Amino acid sequence: MEKRLRVCFILEGSYPYITGGVSSWVHDMIKGLPEVDFVLFSISPETEQTLKYELPENVVEHKDILLSEKKKNTAKISKKKRVLKLILKMHQSFRSKSRVDINEMIDNMPEGYYAYDDSVNSSIGWEMIGSSNRKNNPMYSFSDYFWAWRSSHNMIFTILGSTPPEADIYHAVSTGYAGLIGIVAKLRYKKKFLLTEHGLYHKEREMELRKATFIRGYQRDMWIKIYNGLSRLAYQYCDVSTSLFEHNRQISMELGAREDASLVIPNGIDIERYSAVTRENREGFHVGLVGRVVPIKDIKTFITMAKIVYTKHPDAVFHCIGPTDEDPAYYEDCKRLVDNFNLKDVFHFTGRQNVLDYYSFLDVMLLTSVREAQPLVILEGWSAGVPCVSTKVGNVPEMLDYDEHYLASSKDAEKLAWCVNYVKNNPEEVAAQMIKNKEKMYRLYDKNDLYKTYRNLYKELMET
Repeated sequence: MEKRLRVCFILEGSYPYITGGVSSWVHDMIKGLPEVDFVLFSISPETEQTLKYELPENVVEHKDILLSEKKKNTAKISKKKRVLKLILKMHQSFRSKSRVDINEMIDNMPEGYYAYDDSVNSSIGWEMIGSSNRKNNPMYSFSDYFWAWRSSHNMIFTILGSTPPEADIYHAVSTGYAGLIGIVAKLRYKKKFLLTEHGLYHKEREMELRKATFIRGYQRDMWIKIYNGLSRLAYQYCDVSTSLFEHNRQISMELGAREDASLVIPNGIDIERYSAVTRENREGFHVGLVGRVVPIKDIKTFITMAKIVYTKHPDAVFHCIGPTDEDPAYYEDCKRLVDNFNLKDVFHFTGRQNVLDYYSFLDVMLLTSVREAQPLVILEGWSAGVPCVSTKVGNVPEMLDYDEHYLASSKDAEKLAWCVNYVKNNPEEVAAQMIKNKEKMYRLYDKNDLYKTYRNLYKELMET
């Protein structure tokens, strides 16, 4: 009996604990490749998270690693000073944005070894932290810098000492800590490392850091350098990298990916499933947004847009369709904004729902995100016959043919409202565009093509 291929999905802050585009992609990939055994290695911020998905039968193992947990050593190293010098060399490469060689470092750091204490209880480690503080942050106290350095690096040490599940191929669904595990598995176990970036991990983390009010400037700079460095490492060491569209592929090559090993593989959806939606006319003008109520989706701009549209079209009804429990504080802010705009009777937070029920009657769908890659909800809406208005994020402008009737800059609620009004006032032009959109979908975004492409890619990796 032929041995089944075993692929380890390495996941950070997503499937199976968080819903959204990346998690949906992973879930669909597992279901779409039933002949492959998948194991999940989830990098989690907290323990005892609730599964948001029912795991398919071909998920044969699921292992969590708590990123902030400080583990006890179960292994020792014989070349401690050499390893610490290699860690210092890695940091110097991060700062200079040069190519990083960590082969020797990984060779001398077995699984079960965590450098938490050795990194500071040594003259080399102490000098590394001190010199970095003196060079980059002389105006701040050393004690503040020390604890910031330690908290950030302990997470890296947790990853370097981890033991991923056994697999034939390690498939990281982002750079960052997931990408670092992919590197460790490649070098330590001599396995293939496939990297898929849906967005740009280091840019998303940078955006979050720049918004955070509790992080000092030098700490922010340090975290940004770390995330940039981890992204460069992942692209340099992966056997193959895949991007959703060409612009992101070009960025991956700037970060170190090889041109001959970087591919564009677009997202795909179950076109037949969404096309089977029976459209119905409902009284009023129904405007929807499908997405999590979290800052990156910029629900507040959607609410502001709703106020502008409602002023002109009092028959408008607004539906925010998606989970509200991932960022309770942000959700409360959004509810207050709805109340302040006197929209409570016409603006509905639905929570988790079967989106097909809403695609059946929505007149237009909004995507107001400040950052996206290649959103599945646009494709879903098109399949069901719902036009989409969106911010100019990720691959969306190309998907929407750069048509300004459907596009607005991030946070531009007035332009988004103008686009919604265009959809309402120009039904014939919108209907003609929807025919073109559906033709494009069958050509470029069929999920069956996605499965076939990755099935062949896994096979090629095993044969090389």
